[in-house]
Amino acid sequence: MNERFSGKTIIITGASAGVGAACARAFATQKANLVLVARGQQGLDIIEEELSAQTKVLTVAMDVSNVEQCLALLVKAEEEFGTVDVLVNNAGMHSRGDLETVDPADVGAMVDINIRAPLVLSCAAIPYLRRSGGGGIVMVGSLAGMAPLQGAATYSGTKAGLRAFAYALADEMRGTRIHVGVVSPGPIDTGFIMDEIDKVEDIVFSQPMSSPGDVADAVLKIAAGDKLEIPMPAASGKLTNLGYLFPRLRRYLRPKLYAKGRKNKDKYRNRQVNE
Repeated sequence: MNERFSGKTIIITGASAGVGAACARAFATQKANLVLVARGQQGLDIIEEELSAQTKVLTVAMDVSNVEQCLALLVKAEEEFGTVDVLVNNAGMHSRGDLETVDPADVGAMVDINIRAPLVLSCAAIPYLRRSGGGGIVMVGSLAGMAPLQGAATYSGTKAGLRAFAYALADEMRGTRIHVGVVSPGPIDTGFIMDEIDKVEDIVFSQPMSSPGDVADAVLKIAAGDKLEIPMPAASGKLTNLGYLFPRLRRYLRPKLYAKGRKNKDKYRNRQVNE
């Protein structure tokens, strides 16, 4: 991207590991100023130590579901670097299982982290982006937000809401030089899935796995205004759309996808054992 983000200030939530850390690395290669957000300081310290030789890094340990802390984050970022240019809403939570097996408190936490926080941060960030002369707001969604996923009803619902929000806000921001969009990946090879592999629905593994770096590259494209949405992989996005448009097809394919996913899950589990 020829350092399109050089000198720009990028806020990334959920930045201490996985996709968030990969996004931080990708923007660091562009010489962007980084504001890295996560719940715990220890993980942030590790990624700051890695990237501080490449670019300027500010870390903020906070709870993204806390409105006051979100507002303070934007103030702190602008005070530190002078502008806020890109917001990457990446922080997420997934308490897995059929809804009746999930703790109601976890349902509330998923709603707070997966959709309430991005909506609040995006709303609060718009005046900062306008002062900067434009910028980007990126949602890290999921293929689960493009079609219902059993065993992940709340997660699927929050990601669907996040996707709808991205499309609506993109229309609102048209002509303002503020780019809004969503990256919708399938399974990603991170601890978010692999650390809980036995709890993850088999059907998830029926789709090819993306790397955190792949997702980070897509985030940069959305932030630059190149795309409104990037499903990952592209073929899985098309299949998911068909499943949404034709529920009977989704129900017909589900047993086949579960069987394929179980085989792939066994392969990934064996890989973990041998590593």
